[in-house]
Amino acid sequence: MPNSVSDPASPTNASYQIVSQHDDFVVIDKAPEVHFHSQDGHAGVVAQVERDLNCKLYSVHRLDTPTSGLIILAKSSAVAAKFTELFSQHLVQKYYLAIAEGKPKKKQGWVIGDMAKSRRSMYKLLRSQENPAITQFFSQSIAEGLRLYLLKPHSGKTHQLRVALASIGVPIAGDKLYGKADSQHQRCYLHAYTLVFEYLGQQYQFQSLPQIGSLFTDIACMQQLQTEWASPDELVWPKRK
Repeated sequence: MPNSVSDPASPTNASYQIVSQHDDFVVIDKAPEVHFHSQDGHAGVVAQVERDLNCKLYSVHRLDTPTSGLIILAKSSAVAAKFTELFSQHLVQKYYLAIAEGKPKKKQGWVIGDMAKSRRSMYKLLRSQENPAITQFFSQSIAEGLRLYLLKPHSGKTHQLRVALASIGVPIAGDKLYGKADSQHQRCYLHAYTLVFEYLGQQYQFQSLPQIGSLFTDIACMQQLQTEWASPDELVWPKRK
């Protein structure tokens, strides 16, 4: 069985929660609108966890500031190197949740294309596929004009998931960069939901239901996550054409 032991006694604050501690790594759930790295004179989430646990931590992947959810932090450079190799070989399965308004060009499938820098720190999806961003997804209606998305990235490009949904006509609700600048949503509705990987011969699965944002905590959304999408790695995902 996958190991997903939590440690509720560990330090927490408004910026993150401890999901699990291992001898070699810690898994946290980052709140939305929290910087990953320290900037603007404020400690990022990594620095906050280091301070609270009184140990040096090493990042092996990251989340954008508006994105909430699961992050692995290694407790040594050697462990970080092992995780970096796992990520580079696509041996860490990552699943994200998003909510968007409107009707997408397709309700499930793949979004594939090279990404290039655009204006205002944005990226755009190109038709070319020389070194493409690759995303699989399902979607499900949860209310009139709202759809919940389960996203599986197969690459690790900056803003990849935000660009993927914008490219099929449904920018993520509350995403002020790729969606409506005057959005009244209380957050960007993108959340790192599940991590599945093997480390030193042991299988691990960590999952975190989003806790911030009324669209995420709505009954219809929670029912979908607790039933059909409770185990994303066991779903039959759309095949690539």
